[in-house]
Amino acid sequence: MRRAIISDEISQDLPTAARLAAELGFEGLELRSIDGVPPHLLDDGQLRAARAVLDEYSLRAAGFCPPGLKHPVPLDAADHAASRRVVERALAQAALLGAGHVRIFSFYRDGEADPVGAARVARRVLDGLEWPDGVRLVLETGTRSNTPTLRLALRFLEELGDARIGLLWDPGNTVFSGFDPEPFPGDFEAAASLIRHVHVKDPAGRTGYVRLGAGDLPWPSILAALKAHGYDGWVSLETHWRLDRTLTGPERDEPWGAGISAGGVEASRTCMEVLNGWWSGV
Repeated sequence: MRRAIISDEISQDLPTAARLAAELGFEGLELRSIDGVPPHLLDDGQLRAARAVLDEYSLRAAGFCPPGLKHPVPLDAADHAASRRVVERALAQAALLGAGHVRIFSFYRDGEADPVGAARVARRVLDGLEWPDGVRLVLETGTRSNTPTLRLALRFLEELGDARIGLLWDPGNTVFSGFDPEPFPGDFEAAASLIRHVHVKDPAGRTGYVRLGAGDLPWPSILAALKAHGYDGWVSLETHWRLDRTLTGPERDEPWGAGISAGGVEASRTCMEVLNGWWSGV
């Protein structure tokens, strides 16, 4: 397993984020917004500059975080095409960064989660996309999506029917969604072979996120279980906690720009040090 952190959880200034990651022994940065530019709007020059920063600090691009399929279920051909363009562009962006995956969602749910219906629409959106060499898609267990739990995510992937797409497991999202206050061990055993990426953050129920280790999730046990299953991917910190404030709903839904990064250096350093303490015992 390798440690990473989502870059703008530290700072909008990528060298600042890279410097802290390298200082604390992390091997990668997962890229989201940079210099106030949302991930899906980063141009090729900005992406090449970002890759140069990673190289300077001997870091890897641990993933790319655009809002792929992170919107209501598209209703018509124009909506399908717009949704597709974000994912198609994201795959090219990830290739420029040298990132191994692009995360996608399962659309915002309207009422009860409908992973089967969402997968049928996603199949139409994603059909025929060309994937660059070395880049894959991973489905996140998203708070407001149709797949907030591993069980629902497995149902989505089964209906989608594309074995190339794996899971981005974020148990913090599961707790915060209210669908399952104790997502581990839960369906971990059934899903373990499909987990390709992990986001680490610590919720306090549905009230907000707290310092890593002070919330509801047994992260040392989760890390041990991942290692026991031979997981060799990224464990990526998504801090989502700040010392003096709680992230707002819009900041969680569209986590990019100055709002998400304010206070990120101090809070992320604290959580990175907690993760490092656990890491030595895994």
